[in-house]
Amino acid sequence: MNVHAAPPSAAYDPHYDPLVSEGPGRNRQYAPTYWIATAGTPPEGDGPIVTDTAADVAIIGSGYTGLACAIFLAREYGIKAVILEANRVAWGCSTRNGGQAQNASGRLTRSQWIRRWGLDVARRMHAEVTEGFETFEELVRTSPIDCEPQRGGHLYVAHRQRNLEAIAAESKVLNDVFGYATRVVSREELRHDFVDEAEAVGAVHEPLGTGVHPAKLAFGYLRMARELGVRVHTASPVQRIEQRDGAFVLRTPGGTVKAKRVGIATGAYTSLGLTPALTGRCMPILSNSLVTRPLTRAEIDATGFRTRQVITDTRTLRFYYRLLPDNRVQIGSRSAITGADAAGDRHLQLLIHGLHRKFPPLEGIEIDYSWWGWVDVSHDMMPRIFRPDPRQGLVYALGYGGNGVSYSAQAGRRMAQMLAGKTFPGQDLPIFTSPLPTHPFASFRRIGQRMLYRWYHLRDEAH
Repeated sequence: MNVHAAPPSAAYDPHYDPLVSEGPGRNRQYAPTYWIATAGTPPEGDGPIVTDTAADVAIIGSGYTGLACAIFLAREYGIKAVILEANRVAWGCSTRNGGQAQNASGRLTRSQWIRRWGLDVARRMHAEVTEGFETFEELVRTSPIDCEPQRGGHLYVAHRQRNLEAIAAESKVLNDVFGYATRVVSREELRHDFVDEAEAVGAVHEPLGTGVHPAKLAFGYLRMARELGVRVHTASPVQRIEQRDGAFVLRTPGGTVKAKRVGIATGAYTSLGLTPALTGRCMPILSNSLVTRPLTRAEIDATGFRTRQVITDTRTLRFYYRLLPDNRVQIGSRSAITGADAAGDRHLQLLIHGLHRKFPPLEGIEIDYSWWGWVDVSHDMMPRIFRPDPRQGLVYALGYGGNGVSYSAQAGRRMAQMLAGKTFPGQDLPIFTSPLPTHPFASFRRIGQRMLYRWYHLRDEAH
């Protein structure tokens, strides 16, 4: 094992944009998130790659998916992978998200699954995603670090009456078709038993939902992986993937890694040109997040927070929020279109305005942390764990659409099974048998995104 000091630390780049930047950089500092500020000292990795080396399996990306994949490879198949990370462990999505684990992946509802694939496939997809939540919970329970789990379920809060009617109809489908015990919560019950949100007209409660401290979860995965013999090389961006003598050669600034099989788990931080198999197949979307100072007892009473469950609302450009263990409120939603505009104050103000609309007693409260990050959204709103060429040992897992905190554990497990040459129940489901789709107007995606955001805003806010 070559353990060397990393190259000099590079500053966090607030303008990084996966659609225009050559790559996410090398050994960059973390985004200034509440999670990084409160996670403690990150556990040690194995330093950068400094010479040519070899491995049975190389994994690109050290977020939840890559670490989970390495854990399952080592634990279930005795394969000790090498993980290559451009910057620091879990530098991207895994330390910038809202920490909301839900019984979901991608952006589609169960009813949309039925319309797209038919009832049988939709039921088996539900079983796969639910098993994924159980996989996530098993890792949380065995992780060698406390990620502050807040269990109890998920509240889907309707901000308009028509939205309540829509999610109540979906609740009936979940109950009757999938046997998933959700229930409609009236406005009065919501305010009496859960939270006094000014916009809410009601909600649907589902039993599976857990809030976590994202960075502590990632660092727990890292410790677990390294205890199993996984090598995690930070400051080692993969500049290109070549094929030679039936193997893959991954080039980094410090040397190459020759591997029989490769897993790609880079999320929205996938470098341009990393592999033609991913060109134009994901749409990176920015999401903003903030964390307030701790609420006083009087403020908690005024906002009616009687739950610490994870909460989202019914906007297309949804807000996601919860009361954290230290009594701060975390809330996130959409952000800028481009990295160049990400630091614009109006995006933070939109989020603050949303907080004030939901909880008027918090108007003027100090904001202690504010950040943003990129989300990998597939063009058909569903993830993929896929081998582009059945003759080759390259697999990718991407496209969670902002619902990857829990399903990333299962995606890592499924990718491990594929890399190990194993089969598993449900392997014929479309998320495993079809690639991430391309888009015919990929070059103009952001023009379309601007137009969609304006339309979504008008529709979301219409009475």
